[in-house]
Amino acid sequence: MHRLSLGTLAILAACAMSAAAAEWKPVAGHLMSRFAKDVQPAHVWEEYPRPQMVRRNWQNLNGMWQFAVADRAAAPPIGKNLEERILVPFPVESSLSGVMRSAERVWYRRKFSVPEAWGGQHVLLHFGAVDWDTSVWVNGQKVGAHRGGYDAFAFDITEALKPSGEQELIVGVYDPTDAGTQPRGKQVRRPQGIHYTATTGIWQTVWIEPVAEAHIASLRIVPDLRGGIVRVTVKGSADADALPVRLTALAGNERVATEAGVVGQTIDMAIPNAHSWSPTDPFLYSLKVSLGPVDRETDAVDSYFGMRDVAINQTAQGMTRIMLNGSFLFQFGALDQGFWPDGLYTAPTDAALRYDLEVLKRLGFNAVRKHVKVEPDRWYYWCDKLGLLVWQDMPSGDRAAASGKGEIKRTADSAQQFETELTRMIETHANHPSIVTWIVFNEGWGQFDTTRLTQYVEELDPSRLACGASGWNDMPVGDLVDIHAYPGPSAPAPEAGRAAVLGEFGGLGLPIGNHIWQNTKTWGYRNMPSREDLNESYLKLIESLRPLVADPGLSAAVYTQTTDVETEVNGLMTYDRQVIKIDEQPAAAAAAKLFLPPPSVKTIVPTSERVAQHWLSMLTPPGAKWALPEFDDKAWSDAPGGFGTNGTNNPAAGTVWNTPELWLRRRFTIGELDRENIWLRLYHDGDVEVYLNGVLAVKATGQSTDYEVTAISPRGRGALRNGENILAVHCKRNGGSQFVDVGVVEITEQLQRDRP
Repeated sequence: MHRLSLGTLAILAACAMSAAAAEWKPVAGHLMSRFAKDVQPAHVWEEYPRPQMVRRNWQNLNGMWQFAVADRAAAPPIGKNLEERILVPFPVESSLSGVMRSAERVWYRRKFSVPEAWGGQHVLLHFGAVDWDTSVWVNGQKVGAHRGGYDAFAFDITEALKPSGEQELIVGVYDPTDAGTQPRGKQVRRPQGIHYTATTGIWQTVWIEPVAEAHIASLRIVPDLRGGIVRVTVKGSADADALPVRLTALAGNERVATEAGVVGQTIDMAIPNAHSWSPTDPFLYSLKVSLGPVDRETDAVDSYFGMRDVAINQTAQGMTRIMLNGSFLFQFGALDQGFWPDGLYTAPTDAALRYDLEVLKRLGFNAVRKHVKVEPDRWYYWCDKLGLLVWQDMPSGDRAAASGKGEIKRTADSAQQFETELTRMIETHANHPSIVTWIVFNEGWGQFDTTRLTQYVEELDPSRLACGASGWNDMPVGDLVDIHAYPGPSAPAPEAGRAAVLGEFGGLGLPIGNHIWQNTKTWGYRNMPSREDLNESYLKLIESLRPLVADPGLSAAVYTQTTDVETEVNGLMTYDRQVIKIDEQPAAAAAAKLFLPPPSVKTIVPTSERVAQHWLSMLTPPGAKWALPEFDDKAWSDAPGGFGTNGTNNPAAGTVWNTPELWLRRRFTIGELDRENIWLRLYHDGDVEVYLNGVLAVKATGQSTDYEVTAISPRGRGALRNGENILAVHCKRNGGSQFVDVGVVEITEQLQRDRP
């Protein structure tokens, strides 16, 4: 028997891997993204996966692995070949995995070799993320287990390794998806509507790296822009207690600061003339961290940080705002689901991750809300580099589709798992300057113990904002009052200590032929008949945000959404990223206006939001000229607004209206006005037409979910005159509840930005 050298074994392993790669191909008959062609099994996700704690020596274990569906009671397949092959790190259900089918329990198996140069060091086995319950064996020895679908974890496998030659790695995964109570976001076993295909198993990079017995375990980096310092805490392995630590900050290649301390100590490093990080100037400092005495260094990592500050404060005008680096900057974000048609939770390439964010920047967004999913570190790295403010959701679980009427009761295990994964999400992503807000719950999805958990998040990370619930069940806790309005836009009133934000709006849907999910039926929150209509409606929505910034005082808004996802076609892009539906230049120009100083809003004709306003009303058809100023309305009834049925999603009705149609008239007087600055303030549940002096000013179908500032048609604005005018309204019930109320406002621009 001839003994094979380590080099020979490595060559044989590489040949076996190459043969398996040659057999790999995506599962056919599926929508593929523009990046699918760049996926190569021998070179899949080769970037170092942890940009804020980089070591030079590492080995990527992505690529072709053996694979099998597992039985509940099956023992790990130690020493046994598995018949199928899967491309790691793509989920089992994805086309790019080469498997594309559902399974609750699965096995992964592969061989690997440890470089000879790593001899005498400890070897860490890292997983970027595995969904959901993971057990790991190396050479037949169980080295660890982990529960959690979104956070990175690692095991020291040194004691399980053989002195030389091939090593066997086996990973077993259990994922019940929505049959369980664990955090899972929008994953379901039977996708439909706003719930999508599940992700099972390994879905982020797997790698190994060598470390000394005493090594750096993690970093905590907290910028203090006003104080001109950055606070760094270096946590070490068990053998690194009290070892010295050296920090060096660089701006480009220029060293700007150094500081020393010990493991576990919070080290304050002064940054002279600190260059702030912002969406328009995403400046990042490099950070070098070394462990051990100068002449006996045991570990070193490269990192980075951004000097930025986010807080809730009041402007000089007394308005509660979100302040970035001491000034109010409106945050205009896109709701980002993070799904891909070919990779599901896993983007085909790192360039694909970056592309989505670059498109958002080109369309004028300065923020992104990561929706009930946690991304790989490299996604946040690109947000840091490109300059996008991130609102990070905690993935929902348990009764994820609970009603919006209140909190639910969870079992002790369910509640503990949610809190555990919430803690990990914050602790493992807290160094990214782009992340400015943690969102504990989306709407009422699995919502429980909101007050305590929001306060817990505030204590865990006081350097960022905390939102208890985005939409639906608002509790008087946290930094934000957050509503959802489709299509909107609308705004809540800010409170003392809580800024007003619109966590979701828009949802303008348009399917693009040959770019839809498996040619199935599609849907949008508000369907558009054409691309031209989509662009026109989108620009009107963005234009309507401007007045809300001033009154009632909106600080941020999130448009739904970055891309189409499966049957949902609300995207700014198609699901395959082949088509950008929104015209870039007009969209960017409209968005740029949101970042100007807030306008001034003056009420011309008040609504009945705060005080009931009187109208002349009619319940039967009044005749063809009913909207004209000279129409004889003496027979009409005097009644207080608003008009509709109580107990629906609207304010209390001053007058009950429950018949099929309603006609309203109201006289008002104006002086010299710039007609271009006149808007309606409108709330309607039913199809509505609004006339100014007999000219159609606004026509809207369906319903709004709150008062919305609505643009008037050019002819409607032109009909306004100095002196007396007639505001006339026709509303028609279109099923379900009904409500209507209308006012007129004047909106003019200011020159000075809000400051505290």
